[in-house]
Amino acid sequence: MGLIVLGIIVVVLSGIIASRVYNLAKIMKQVKWVGYAIIAFGLLSVCFKQIDPGQVGVQVLFGKVQPAILESGLHVINPLVDVKTVDVRTQNYTMSGVHDEGEQAGDDAIRVLTADGLEVTIDLTVLYRLIPSESPRLLQQTGLDYQDKIVRPLTRTKIRDNAVYYDAVSLYSKRRDEFQTRIFNSIEKDFKNRGLVLEQLLVRNITLPQSVKTSIESKINAEQEAQKMQFVLQKEQQEAERKRVEAQGIADYQKIISSGLSDKQLQYESIKANLELAKSPNSKVIVIPNKGNSPLIIDTK
Repeated sequence: MGLIVLGIIVVVLSGIIASRVYNLAKIMKQVKWVGYAIIAFGLLSVCFKQIDPGQVGVQVLFGKVQPAILESGLHVINPLVDVKTVDVRTQNYTMSGVHDEGEQAGDDAIRVLTADGLEVTIDLTVLYRLIPSESPRLLQQTGLDYQDKIVRPLTRTKIRDNAVYYDAVSLYSKRRDEFQTRIFNSIEKDFKNRGLVLEQLLVRNITLPQSVKTSIESKINAEQEAQKMQFVLQKEQQEAERKRVEAQGIADYQKIISSGLSDKQLQYESIKANLELAKSPNSKVIVIPNKGNSPLIIDTK
């Protein structure tokens, strides 16, 4: 459109100059043709519109949004139509307490009150995309700044509305997935009514008050100590059982030995052992006391 305006200005000025300065009439005629060329080039340029991949074009004619959209590719359009390009790819909107990590500068985490009256800080990322066919309605009713008008306020409100059903500890631990699913279901319908598709909602981090953190850590430490003590007691019980079984085995062995061996048998076994010693080259004299305490000397030489 700018080239068309420039060409018109060139044509008008060349005509004015040619009518007032006779010597420049011939030159101004050529300039006028240049102006016509600029207008023609401008008309051609505005008649063709290229839509990039992942985008759609919404046509606006004299302030009125046209219902038909332009898919990605090259299109021939009315030169008077203003085409607004809209991104229909997956987008993310992050609200985080970490500086410059989210869409807003500074701390943009969501602070909510739980069922037990404690304030919990939540970092969240919303993955969504625009429904292509709903682009004209979204542009007409909301505008292209739908992140600030729909995504951000609706998400923050729904999180606060749903957090009141959970206490701080369960929200942080065992019911976190349930909380995330509940938020997703409550936001999905509102997004769809606005022409958006909610793909995924990610609860990235939940920060508890320091007092709650301290109590949780103390509880965990106590549980770990109790488990450690239980392990020690179990080990001691096993060791005591092992010793009891060992002692019982020794007692049973001694009982069997004492009941199965007589004095004569012991004497006979002793004589056999000493005779074997006597056969050794290092053995010379074996003294074996007899029943009457009279020693019996055997010379093996």
